Parts: sequence; C-alpha cells; structure tokens
Amino acid sequence: MGIPDRLETVFGPMEFFDGLPLPDTVTRGYDALDLLRGIDIFLDCQPGATLVAMRRGLLSLGIDSRTIGYTAPRCTSAPRLLTGNTETTYGMTFLALDRDGPIVIEVPEGSLSVVNDMWQRYVADMGIAGPDEGKGGKYLFLPPDHDGEVPDGYFVSRASTFSCYVLFRVLGGVESLLTTRMYPLSAAADPPEQRFVNFADTDFAMIPANDFSFFGELDEIVQQEPPGTLDPERAGRLASIGMVPGEPFRPDDRMRSILDTAARIGSGLVRTLIYKPRDPAFYYYPGSSWKNMFPSRNHEFLSPQGARLLDARAMFHYAALVITPAMAAAAVGAGSQYAYTAEDSTGAWLDGGRSYTLTLPENIPAKNFWAIDVYDTQTRSLLRTEDPYPSVHSLSDAVRAEDNGDTIIRFGPTAPQGREANWVRTIPGKGWFTILRLYGPLESWFDQSWRPGEIEPA
Repeated sequence: MGIPDRLETVFGPMEFFDGLPLPDTVTRGYDALDLLRGIDIFLDCQPGATLVAMRRGLLSLGIDSRTIGYTAPRCTSAPRLLTGNTETTYGMTFLALDRDGPIVIEVPEGSLSVVNDMWQRYVADMGIAGPDEGKGGKYLFLPPDHDGEVPDGYFVSRASTFSCYVLFRVLGGVESLLTTRMYPLSAAADPPEQRFVNFADTDFAMIPANDFSFFGELDEIVQQEPPGTLDPERAGRLASIGMVPGEPFRPDDRMRSILDTAARIGSGLVRTLIYKPRDPAFYYYPGSSWKNMFPSRNHEFLSPQGARLLDARAMFHYAALVITPAMAAAAVGAGSQYAYTAEDSTGAWLDGGRSYTLTLPENIPAKNFWAIDVYDTQTRSLLRTEDPYPSVHSLSDAVRAEDNGDTIIRFGPTAPQGREANWVRTIPGKGWFTILRLYGPLESWFDQSWRPGEIEPA
C-alpha cells in the first residue's frame, strides 16, 4: 500500500505522483529534514557547546591551560555561570593536552573536584569522591594519543579529548584552593609557580548561544578534537548539516536560516523539558514539584534497560554543568544531591513579585552543609539582585531554625522584618527557580523519610 498523492503536514502540503515527490515537495522535504536535524543537534549536543562557551569566557579573562580561575571568597551572581552556587569556593580551567602534553594536578585535602572531556563526559573525580578519598593527592591526565611511559605515584586517567574541563571545589575555602597545583608532567621535577585569576565579581558570560552561533560553538570541538571522539550517531547528525572534521563549516544562507530557527525552537523545547517535565520519574515525590535531573540516578543518563534518556541529558546540560557519578548516585555521606523547582505548591510559576516560604524540616540530611540558591529562569545563572549572594545556607552563622527545629526560608521582593538572614530577594516581573543542595547527603534523603516542604505563597 502506497502513500496518498497529497499529505497535509506541519511543514505544509507534500504532493506526490504515484509516490514520487513533486519539485516543491522535494524542497519542502529537505527544509523539514534539516530543521529536524538542527533541533536534534541543539538538544543532543548541549554538553559540548556549553564547554566551548565556558572556555571562551575564561580565556577572555586570561585563564588559559596553565591558569586556574577561582572565586574569592565565594562565587557571586556577577559571572553568567550555569547554576553556580554561592557556598563553595570554585576553581576552574581547561586542559590543553595536545599543546601541554600529560598534565599533573595536585589537589588539597577536602576537595570535591571533577574532570570532564569536551563533550562533558566523565573522566575522573578528585578528592572525597575520588581515589584519594579527600586526603589530597596527585592526578595525572594523559592525552588520548599518549603512548609513552606512565610513571608511578599518580592516580592516572586518559582523556578522550585534548581539551578537558576541570572544576575544583574545596571545602577548606580559598586558602585551601590556592594550594592546588597544575603543571605538565615534563616539569614535575621543578613545577612552575601556579597562576590564579579571581573572577568572582567579574561580569562575563559562560553560557552557550540560543541562535545560529550555537553551531559555530560546536564546530570548534569538531575541528579541534580528534575524529572519533564523539559517538557515531551524534557525529552523523553533525555531518548531515555539513560539520565534518577537517572541513570548513560554511552553510549557505538557506541552511543558516534553518539552523537559526532550529536553535530557537530547541531552546523553547528544552525549557519545557526543564521546568515542566512530563515523565513522572523526574519528580522526587508524588504530588510534589521537586525534581531530579538524574531520574535514573545514572551519570550517563541511561535507563535500567540501557536506553539513553535523551530528555534528561538535554535538560541537565542546558541548565547545569559538569558530570560525575557522585552527583547522580552519591553514597551516603559523600558527594552531593540536588532537587530543583520553579513552581509553588499550587503548581503556579514562582513570581518575583510575590512572597513565599519554604519549610525544611529539622535534621536536614547533609553531613557537610546544605544550601538553597535562587536562579534566573532565562540565564540559568544566579539571580542578580542588590545582594550578590542570592542564597541561604547552613555555612552562615546567621541562619536560624525555628523552636521546633525546622528551618523556614523566605523569598520575595521585600525583606521580612527580623528574618532577613533566612530570606532571598526576588525581582518583580521576573520568574525564578531554586535548587536545594545537600553536600554529604544522609540516609534520610535517600529513603525519603526526610523531604522538603513545597514552596508556599505567603
């Protein structure tokens, strides 16, 4: 049985002669196919574009492969950084293993540090979730084409791309972070002085584009990394729009227009996935708005049956940064766990012009500390207000619990008198979302005998 001579589609009518596409249908068909491929690429290749944007942002401040950018005393809302937090001292850089060769990284005690390749695939944990177990240690990162000897005395990892993103988090704060060292293996006998750049208060962007330039960000990786570093399916989609290693990416005006539209549609689709996922697996509790970006508790976004959860991968990488098993399936007392929401208890979007309360019952299950951070729904970065630290966290001596042990967090444009330490300012006319972070999550989080309240309109 064949197809009818005329099909009504969302792309317009498609007409055939006995199954053979007429000229207008051929044109319309390829426009539709290129648009669909472009949308798929936007959703599936977010991890790489994000890191290219991060690397460009850091390089604009002089933070190269021999430099560690950091936040002192803590990260503020000034940098446009995907869901950063205000509680930990960050350090970050990008390795250049093709130029610098094997790299040694020395992390201090109490580190929660991670290395990802340029497609944001897991390479190694360093610190509490890594093989040094938080005692500090020396790590050696080898280029993908390394065939030389590997010396003893290091925790060794081989990266699949030359450029790798390194995120340093240190519980000991700035003083501890500044003892971190990073140098080529060839200089191990006499390491150079470590260079640091503080970007905590610097207004600069590290967020990927939502228009045609998104595809230019991807092409940087395609051209700079060895062929074969991306899985064949995604590499095939990139090739279908003319993005091939060793060849210039020069789409004509027609393709540029289609890809620009694809990025804009993709941005709208992934925002729907983030803020209103339809799969019940994303929700921590029945009837609750608190969501989990790792619904299968797998850092590769694999289901128990081995299927890739494409929506989960797209939404995580559009909203957040860096992958490690310690985030997806943390052990009790180690790693970190997260829950987020952009909704109040009625299901309405959180409105910066209204006031709300959130009750965290007593015995909040965090061995190290807990935090509530507030974010801009457009940039997915810390919300910019008069306070550069839009958060409430247990590291602050000013935060107070109620007489019954519960901690009540307040949100709104006006400070509640006498409760300012437990309050986060919001902005009328803007939406917002929040993330609950638990560092060193305890058993009551995993067995759900403890759960956060819903955000209640005041």
